[in-house]
Amino acid sequence: MKRIKALIIDDEQGNCENLEALLARYCPQIDVLESINHIAPAVESIITYKPHLIFLDIELAEGTGFDLLEMLPDKNFEVIFVTAFDRYALKAIKFCALDYILKPVNISELIKAVKRFEERQSEKNNSQKVQLLLENLNAPNKRIALPLSDKMEFVLVDRILRCKSDGNYTHVYLTTGEKYMVCKSMKEFDELLTDYDFLRVHQSHLINLNEVKSYVRSDGGYISMSDGASVSISRQRREMVIEKLKGI
Repeated sequence: MKRIKALIIDDEQGNCENLEALLARYCPQIDVLESINHIAPAVESIITYKPHLIFLDIELAEGTGFDLLEMLPDKNFEVIFVTAFDRYALKAIKFCALDYILKPVNISELIKAVKRFEERQSEKNNSQKVQLLLENLNAPNKRIALPLSDKMEFVLVDRILRCKSDGNYTHVYLTTGEKYMVCKSMKEFDELLTDYDFLRVHQSHLINLNEVKSYVRSDGGYISMSDGASVSISRQRREMVIEKLKGI
């Protein structure tokens, strides 16, 4: 079993002790090198130990987990955020294909998160994902991490023209003409992009409203996109879609 060097960073010592106990019992492949309650010593420990994995709380007494990450010159590690629910923060984390566990820590979710980390061990873009998260927090034009079968692609959200469902995968079409088959479901894309002028017009189709060319009433009604594609509208969503299109 490959050993995983890890740090726990949480300003509440009880949370650190609880997580450390759970990892020792249910994820014995993880060696917790240290649990840290403050940002400054946490930065020093990360530089010293060079961990594979950090369990990081978002809300810390002296700032946030994001502030801590900003202080690090190198980010060659993976992060699993351990946090109370925060919709904005969780969406930012998902955008970058990073992982999180909600407090109080559920054993099953902890095991799954560690397993996902192990499955990503061969990836060489951990630092890119963490850096992308930090950039996205304040950037008006955000980028999203697209997990492909052999790599992670990072693209600007406004360059996504439309998404088409294919089972547990999604075909993502860009305004540049590129197309990617991504290891994410349409439901995940819908949740991530709905705040960025994207609309689910069909069970299988999510479109960028800024790339709509026209709405055609014939043949049951469909949308013509800027790349020339015709996108069907489901009967159940037609009224909602038409009302939304009137506002663009």
